[in-house]
Amino acid sequence: MAAAEEERGLFPVFDLPEVEEDEEEYDTEFKPSFAWDIEKGDFVTDAKHQAVKSDGYEAYKIWCFKAVQTERLSCLAYDDDDGTELEDALKESDENAVELAVARTIQEALMVNPRTEAVEKFVFGWEPGELSVSFTVIPSQWEEFSIKLTLDR
Repeated sequence: MAAAEEERGLFPVFDLPEVEEDEEEYDTEFKPSFAWDIEKGDFVTDAKHQAVKSDGYEAYKIWCFKAVQTERLSCLAYDDDDGTELEDALKESDENAVELAVARTIQEALMVNPRTEAVEKFVFGWEPGELSVSFTVIPSQWEEFSIKLTLDR
């Protein structure tokens, strides 16, 4: 009986089937969306109180702004890769470390999107109790644009 067990072994053995991975290209076209007013923090409506549509470029710009404003892991509705870690970045020991951490987390948040080619040209302004940061987003198919934020410290 020992020889029969050696042939079969203690654990079952089987071949794993090969899984074919789809080499499907990510759709880099940004579809039209509802317009968003950054200053009001609400959808844009017309005189009839109907939501106004924005083109793909405007939708992408709003996505970038919201991605930077969203704190990572703060909302179960978002994937773990969505958002920034600005709260942790602002807790760094000195101004230089804060600036590096803020730039890193913003770049990570926006580079998740394959439509983003680069995030660069960070400029920081320090005021008592707040930090302003502006940066340039370079999309893969549109013209670059700037985003400016004010963060409470």
